[in-house]
Parts: sequence; C-alpha cells; structure tokens
Amino acid sequence: MKVQDFDFALPHDLIAQFPAGERCGSRMLHLEGSTGLLRDALFSDLPRYLRAGDVMVLNDTSVIKARLHGVKDSGGKVEVMVERIIGEHSVLALVRASHSPKPGSRLFLEEAIEASVVAREGNFHTLRFNHFDSAMELLERHGNLPLPPYISRSATEMDESRYQTTYAREPGAVAAPTAGLHFDGSMLARLQGMGVTIAFVTLHVGLGTFQPVRVENLADHKMHKERFHVPEETVESIQRATAAGGRVLAVGTTSLRALEAAAAGAGGRDGGLKAGYGDTDIFITPGYRLRIVQRLLTNFHLPRSTLLMLVSAFGGLENIRRAYRHAINERYRFFSYGDAMLIERQP
Repeated sequence: MKVQDFDFALPHDLIAQFPAGERCGSRMLHLEGSTGLLRDALFSDLPRYLRAGDVMVLNDTSVIKARLHGVKDSGGKVEVMVERIIGEHSVLALVRASHSPKPGSRLFLEEAIEASVVAREGNFHTLRFNHFDSAMELLERHGNLPLPPYISRSATEMDESRYQTTYAREPGAVAAPTAGLHFDGSMLARLQGMGVTIAFVTLHVGLGTFQPVRVENLADHKMHKERFHVPEETVESIQRATAAGGRVLAVGTTSLRALEAAAAGAGGRDGGLKAGYGDTDIFITPGYRLRIVQRLLTNFHLPRSTLLMLVSAFGGLENIRRAYRHAINERYRFFSYGDAMLIERQP
C-alpha cells in the first residue's frame, strides 16, 4: 500500500488544544466494522456497548517529564526530548540544536542538570546525566511535560493531571495513551459494577507515535521500538473471557499493539498470548491478521500516521475513510485531547 492512501485534509480548528471540561465529556463515534454503520454518541454512553464478561484492557504507562531546555558547552541553545530511560543515569534522546552536539561534549539543562553526550545513532543521542540522583528523579524534578507538537501552547498545571490517565502507574512514556484520558474513576467503577473485567498492560509510548510515514511504500517503513509488558493476570483474564464468550476491548492503539506483540511472542497461535516483557516494532496495516481484540476505543489520528494505518487494519480502510469524513463534517475534535471512536473489528 501507499502512504497517500492514508492522507486526508483536516481543518486546523478541529485539532483540540484543550481537553473537554470533564474527562467523560467527549463525544464518541461508533463504527460497526462488519456493516460500516456509523452512530454519533457520547463517551458517557460507553457502558451501553459493553456487557458482563467482557474484558477492557488499559495501558497503565505514565508520562514522564521528558522535555528539557538548556545550552551546549559551546553556548548554543538546545532542546532535549527524552525518548526513553536506558539506565539509572542514561537516556536516549532527540536533541534539537543549530549544530548537533558531538560525543564527548556536555549539555547544561534547566540550570540544574549536566549531561555528557555519549554517542549518536541515527536521530538519537545517548546522554549520561552526571549526577548522583537517577535520570528518572532528575526528570521529575526539573523536566517539562511533553505536550504533542500539534498543541500550540505551553503545558500548564492543568495538563499535569489531564495529560495523564487516572490509572497511570508505570513511568516511562513520552506521550499519553490518549484513549485512556477519557476515563474517570466513576466510569471505571461503573463498568466493573456491570461485570466488565478491567485488565492492564504497559506500553511506554515513544516519540515515533507522532512521526508521519516518510516512505512511499508502507513495506519500506521501519517502526520505532517501544517497551511493553503483558502481565500473567491479564493473559488469564482474556483467556477466561474468550472461553466464556466475552469480548476484548483494547483502550487505545498502544494496548492493542502490546497484546498483538504478546500474541506474536506466543508463536502465532490463534488467540494465544504470552505474558512477559519485550520490545516491539510491530507494524499493523490493512491485511494484518489480528488475533486478540474484537473492539478498539481510540481517538482520531494524524494523517499518514502508523496509528491511522492500524485503525484502518482494524475497522476496514474504506470504513475508516468514511468515518473520518463524517467526523470532519460533524466537527468532532481530533488528536490527543479530542473525541473518541469505538470501532468494532471488521471480520
């Protein structure tokens, strides 16, 4: 397939710059993959689409304060976006500067952190923080919340809570698993009270989530790797529900990718899952045979992005094209702070 198959024109004023007033206050577009039928709904209607015995899988990653500003030892300004923490004192980072810093040079960040440039590989630098405190502690103390590039404002105190899911508990992401931002504690309690099982995976979202595909043929695209964990109790919950006729709802493309990566790790057996940790660069495009998830709750995604390709694989390319045209015409809000979409998998 070609990348232009996943392009569309989006009015700039539909890119949400702020979250809805309440977490559960967004709209939700429902797509039946088998028929292509679309229904306009509210996120607060979600319980109507679930039943006792279903499993809802959430990504419990927590966004770290990954953005740092400072200067090089030569005096030039620099911005550091941490991609991931790779050791107690080391990070892999995207470094923006007029001239890329060379290995052996130093950076002085937020007037508090001295970092040595250890190496460069591709677009990323390995940095070592020259401090007794860990990299995680230093980022939490001195870093800034990394709002997505399409939000054209600085992070505020409001974003400290709203660009984080209510169930975040595993630090490591540099972007939020945005489908989960719609849930508050009351909604989760309501679903559990109905008999819906809440299960968790962890996938630390990387900077690649915002990158458009820059090659013409999708087969030539190389996915970025992201760290994931699928616990044994999640595997057991899904197996019990599937055996009893329950359905699996992945909250977000990251939850779906973690489950599919775990299924691939189980050797590709139908419905098979393997608990454990790993790095995944799984690239899900139309034609991919999905194994685990029957329903996907997600937001509306960037043109030409791997996430748009994933939802097209899940709901059907023509269905997604029609759904996005409908969403634009009906003025749904797009991207991280935007509205939700509930997709029933295309058979």
